[in-house]
Amino acid sequence: MYQGDALAMLRTLPDSSMDALVTDPPYSSGGLHASARRADPAQKYQTTGTKRTYPPMLGDCKDQRSFITWATLWLSECWRLLRPGAPALIFSDWRQLPAMTDAVQAAGFKWRGVVVWHKPSARPLLGEFRRDAEFIVHAAKPPAKTFNRTCHPGVLRHAVDTSRKVHLTGKPVALLKDLLAVTPEGGTVLDPFLGGGTTAIACIETGRRFVGVELSAEYAELAADRIRQAEAAVAG
Repeated sequence: MYQGDALAMLRTLPDSSMDALVTDPPYSSGGLHASARRADPAQKYQTTGTKRTYPPMLGDCKDQRSFITWATLWLSECWRLLRPGAPALIFSDWRQLPAMTDAVQAAGFKWRGVVVWHKPSARPLLGEFRRDAEFIVHAAKPPAKTFNRTCHPGVLRHAVDTSRKVHLTGKPVALLKDLLAVTPEGGTVLDPFLGGGTTAIACIETGRRFVGVELSAEYAELAADRIRQAEAAVAG
């Protein structure tokens, strides 16, 4: 695990050294205008009245043009690091899904589809459709390959367990384990936005290796603690 800026750290790693990319980057979402997107993520992504607080979330303040440029830059570095045929799975929300699919293709990946994460705990909206889904852009470094003969579902249903979250936008470990099912067994998974370490924990619990980068020193420390606990649990 590396603590630092993702783009800077990725540039220090060797070509064709990773077997998959699985990551949950800052969305820079939460509003239609730049001023709304630059708001504190704790205000954008938490329900009013939520009692729990998390360390500050960094890097979530870009407007649309800079978001696409930035995403293309780090995705291009990931493309260099991945072996041919490696899958890429990148989280997004409904606002940024078009921008993220543009950046994925601009970086050289072959877009394979979109996986839906259904969140049954999402709050209802009076007179509107419930926004109870986030999305995972599925892509691959050509030529695309499959690594098993299992037919995987395109919709994954996992509730957020707030009692186990350590990150403002943390995802369930079970969700990450489902996504890792399309990556090579025993392979090395790259996550340039490690956050609270969920991808790393899912890798440990499924027998995979990982390389993670996290900008926030606070979240890097939290992730390191969780990784040590997961390794100890697997070791018995």
